[in-house]
Amino acid sequence: MIKFKKYFYLCVAVLSLASCTNLKKATYFNNIPDSQFQSNIENLAPVLRENDLLSILVSSLNPGATEVFNPVNSSETAKNNDNWAPEYLIDEEGYIRFPFLGKIKAAGKTKQDLREEITNELIKRKLLVEPIVNIRYLNFKVSVMGEVENPAVLTIPSEKVSLLEALSLAGDLTIYAQRDNVLLIREENGVKNLIRIDLTSDDIFTSPNYYLKPNDVLYVQPNESKVASTSRLIVWLPVIISALSFGIIAVTR
Repeated sequence: MIKFKKYFYLCVAVLSLASCTNLKKATYFNNIPDSQFQSNIENLAPVLRENDLLSILVSSLNPGATEVFNPVNSSETAKNNDNWAPEYLIDEEGYIRFPFLGKIKAAGKTKQDLREEITNELIKRKLLVEPIVNIRYLNFKVSVMGEVENPAVLTIPSEKVSLLEALSLAGDLTIYAQRDNVLLIREENGVKNLIRIDLTSDDIFTSPNYYLKPNDVLYVQPNESKVASTSRLIVWLPVIISALSFGIIAVTR
């Protein structure tokens, strides 16, 4: 029985060693004092691009006159939903097709730019008096993968999400996440940009990448502890199994 206990404690020690990690590397924003940061939101508004799905709702002083700009499809869901609005997919050439206005270039503009253009055209052509145009993203999504509790593609109804909020929505980083080397993958103008982010530094609060853009991907790499513990476990697993087997045999004899 004494021999079995020794082998048992040995196994526990090996497993504990495999799970050890550096506390400093497992925390955010090390040694940051009380501070105030001015966020860099100059380029916060995302630029529309091909295959973005938008809802565009037009209203004015004359509700009857706006009906032609808000065509309701035949589905019962649309008829019974007060928040429903027509959907517009930006095509491969960067255009949407809007009632009475025809093809409108949307890709390369912000929502505000597109809103102002549609509003001005409605007024210029005397189609509506004091029109109000509301535009929303329907596919504002970001992906979070790697060493997080719940990797997922996140839909963001508010159309605004910070990097920290996205990680929180994914269940936060695991203890094995490499916090000083998070990879942000962002595609702009057909070019994929790979951006490294250090979550142990306060530089993130003033970074232009603090707020995510539609279709951004966050990849959290495993740290050395995770890789090492996995390697040690592979090496020690046969030893542990043999030790347990030997202990069981010793006890039963």
